[in-house]
Amino acid sequence: MGTIPNELGNPSILPALGLSQVRFERLADTFAEELNVMQTHARVALSSVALVLLCAGVPPTRAGDASTSGASGQAPFNNNCRTCHSTKEGDNRLGPSLSNIVGAKAAARSGYANYSQAMRTAGITWDEQTLDRFIANPESVVPNNNMKPFKGVPDAAARKAIIEYLKAGAG
Repeated sequence: MGTIPNELGNPSILPALGLSQVRFERLADTFAEELNVMQTHARVALSSVALVLLCAGVPPTRAGDASTSGASGQAPFNNNCRTCHSTKEGDNRLGPSLSNIVGAKAAARSGYANYSQAMRTAGITWDEQTLDRFIANPESVVPNNNMKPFKGVPDAAARKAIIEYLKAGAG
């Protein structure tokens, strides 16, 4: 049987709501049964969707896995980089576009004139390892860069997802 939730406070409020204790308990029991049915239906629906996806050849993934398509890197990119950077070719913002950045030379993008002197003279090619170190702590890779106040992304999984997203030609 249901009990009066704390939100309702004193049971004397039930008559004001047009409920008796017995009626309230029946409603609470009915609600609990309906909730259980809805949860069962949701599990069946999700299982059905998973089965359809498997039959369609879509491999299962765990939440947080970086896919080879880079799709799972969009959220970490948006949360850490998008304020200053875009992944669209030629869409320079406070920072340069990061379109096709993997394999590119640092500070070599035409159309972006605000590279720091430190970045222009760094002699870096943006491979995965250099990107990982730079995203983790830009100042340790290129001292006196223009990335301030950005301090870096300490989470290795987020950095990996961002790099996969950039490698996939995001945008």
